Amino acid sequence: MTSLLSVSNLEVAYGTIPALRGIDLDVNKGEIVTLIGANGAGKTTTLRTISGLLKPKTGDVTYDGRTITGIKPHVITAMGVSHVPEGRGIFANLTVNDNLELGAYLRKDKIKQSEYERIFTLFPVLKERIKQSAGTLSGGEQQMLAISRALMSKPQVLLLDEPSLGLAPQMVQTIFRVIKEINAEGTTILLVEQNAHMALVTAHRGYVMETGRIVLTDDTKAMLSSDRIKKAYLGG
Repeated sequence: MTSLLSVSNLEVAYGTIPALRGIDLDVNKGEIVTLIGANGAGKTTTLRTISGLLKPKTGDVTYDGRTITGIKPHVITAMGVSHVPEGRGIFANLTVNDNLELGAYLRKDKIKQSEYERIFTLFPVLKERIKQSAGTLSGGEQQMLAISRALMSKPQVLLLDEPSLGLAPQMVQTIFRVIKEINAEGTTILLVEQNAHMALVTAHRGYVMETGRIVLTDDTKAMLSSDRIKKAYLGG
């Protein structure tokens, strides 16, 4: 398989405190790959470094055969890597429609009606809320909007950081069903998720992070049946 996104010997520090200690990971075209680990393991830092929000001390991030280390976030987005951050980051004072249009801001082409239809097929509630101020949406609806806004940039790779955080169980099921649908339509996904069981059931392969290092990688079926993973992350 072709590696679409690759991280090599990545080291990142906050001041003098190391956050990533030389990690390597690959995401192949068409895959959902998940990154699991305890809070503070370095998962969010990994996504923020890939999307250009953080600068690494050493190491490389490669996308579609090109090094993107040190490139500005908006350029990386325009190249085809879209980041849905933890906490959603929607524009609360703007309407749902304005948020969606901003997702396409860096594109050279116009938004087609079929793109809206695709969003409304994935998340029908957004059609009903299209003129509503985004800040009035529920947490689950805001998460739907954050994902939809990222899709409007037509990404090849979607970086998802804790999409289920703070959501009711039924909403979590909806979000993960849509993640699978987005992937089936051709978008490659790197998923950071605290709900390890949901992440492993959804993804093809997984990486486990502990204190800034990758300590394990395997396909998710093997990880779900691993005693070590069960004990540490699945409450088994």
